[in-house]
Amino acid sequence: MDVATQNRKQLFLRACRSEPVERVPVWIMRQAGRYLPEYRALREKHSFLEVCKTPDLAAEVSLQPFHRLGVDAIIVFSDILIVAEAMGLRLDVPDSGPVLGNPVNSAKDLDHLRVFDPNDATRFLGDAIRAICRSAGPTIPVLGFAAAPWTLACYMVEGQTRGELVKIKQMLYTAPDLLRALLDKIARATVPYLRAQIEAGAAAVQLFDTWAGELSQDEYDAFALPATQRVIEEVRKGGAPVILYSKGTSHLLSSLAKSGADVLSVDWRVPLDDARRVVGHRIALQGNVDPRILLTREDIAAGAARAAISQTAGRGHILNLGHGILPNTPVEIAQAFVRAGQEYQLTATEVNSSEASTTELHPTKDAGAEAGRRA
Repeated sequence: MDVATQNRKQLFLRACRSEPVERVPVWIMRQAGRYLPEYRALREKHSFLEVCKTPDLAAEVSLQPFHRLGVDAIIVFSDILIVAEAMGLRLDVPDSGPVLGNPVNSAKDLDHLRVFDPNDATRFLGDAIRAICRSAGPTIPVLGFAAAPWTLACYMVEGQTRGELVKIKQMLYTAPDLLRALLDKIARATVPYLRAQIEAGAAAVQLFDTWAGELSQDEYDAFALPATQRVIEEVRKGGAPVILYSKGTSHLLSSLAKSGADVLSVDWRVPLDDARRVVGHRIALQGNVDPRILLTREDIAAGAARAAISQTAGRGHILNLGHGILPNTPVEIAQAFVRAGQEYQLTATEVNSSEASTTELHPTKDAGAEAGRRA
């Protein structure tokens, strides 16, 4: 079937559920952004936050990579710090990077944070999703997103960060109850925020936990994991799959598998087949090509796409990068990456293996009854 005529929403959702697929769906993190000349042209007229908060502009930018690259999913254009702003922190996004003007350093600061109504404070995001859905049509999946509680807490405590994470680590060691309270409040704010995106039309949502890799496994289990589990458990009640992305977390795979996420998105530091051995077949995988490969040549990018798919045999896999696409990525190389993923032909053996794995994971009612009789 021609890619353009496929029901890519159903393809994407089946992949999220680790069900058999005729091919692996493909999209790219940060696919709407500076590597696209049409995005740069729009940004010459509008600030970053203006684009985020103007539904028609956000929808236009979100749709750009769909039209240019032919990706299988459209992620709404926004920023993970929109939640921090809605909770009461001052947000500015200069070219040097986002800044939160009144970071959280004490229990008093925490008390000032609010759990907001997303249909009021961030209605622009839902309106953008609705606009994208109208334009893309019912067969294209639209993705919503938010920061995972730990990563948002990092920004809210540090004010701005390139990864040093000094202040929040100090809080973890010296005021663990304050950090847990902050993570809990972020989780309580994030759940309705993501639910509102699903109600607006998002077929799935992704949590970004960019800074999870800065934690040891004991720290992750004690602080980040409980808050993440709370968000995922509550959001999944709405029926939409939840994808959890984390960076530099090969040492946390067994803990990430306990998050409740339908899909774990992993970076390039851990091979997908190794990740599969740790997390099992119940959880789908997303990723995991190094974004820098897209700075090389079309044939190399295409080969990396095929290599990633071969590691999963197409079972429960969404092809993506291991982090966001880089601003200086040539468009034609990104196109080659997407095209190679979509053209990868799963063999009959791979499809049959996928169906067998799905039967094991989701046995029929009769098979379950028979198993019960044998027991």
